Amino acid sequence: MTTIAPHRPDVPTRPRREWWIPASLLALTLVPVAAGVFRVAELAAGEADARNQRFFDSPLPVVVHVLGACVYTVLGAFQFMPSFRARRPRWHRWSGRVLVPAGLAAALSGLWMAVWYPLPAHDNDALMLSRLVFGSLMVAGLVLGVLAIRRRDVRTHQRWMARAYAVAQGAGTQAIVLGPMVLLVDQPGGNLKAAGMTVAWVVNLAVAEWLVRRSQARSGQSRRRV
Repeated sequence: MTTIAPHRPDVPTRPRREWWIPASLLALTLVPVAAGVFRVAELAAGEADARNQRFFDSPLPVVVHVLGACVYTVLGAFQFMPSFRARRPRWHRWSGRVLVPAGLAAALSGLWMAVWYPLPAHDNDALMLSRLVFGSLMVAGLVLGVLAIRRRDVRTHQRWMARAYAVAQGAGTQAIVLGPMVLLVDQPGGNLKAAGMTVAWVVNLAVAEWLVRRSQARSGQSRRRV
């Protein structure tokens, strides 16, 4: 005799449980997206001063960076739901064709600005080096992720794409890390700011590594049960 377990409406399905991931990532983008929109609006209004003159002298990298980062971080948040990817593989592939160019645009324009824009008064070479290292890691992650999926290495593809996205989300975590510093110090010096930004990027990378490895481990266990 077969016993059918009663339906338990109080137990959420896996897709519902997974919504915390994109919801958290979207919340993390609020501050940097708002700051980016404000920066572009500032450029459009033509309100230059000593603090933002470098953006007015060469505005194209700023616009490319803001647009690329907004598309990449917002759309990319939904790539971290395994059940969503499984149910809509075509959406996953086509959105990837948007995400990779957007991510590369954001990363490469960020690298250009780090190298060619004059350093603000409170920044220093340590901060520029941190931006170059993690910006290069984002570019490498996107390229290696694409190469991995072209040879059908899904696990490696997922790991590199997660790392690239973690770097892109650095601005959101940096707002959390540097926010208390701004309240205490008003304007953190270059070394303190560089340390805070680096810590934020490292935290993001650690969380991304944990999430993707956990997802892959669960996927492997499910296949072994079948």
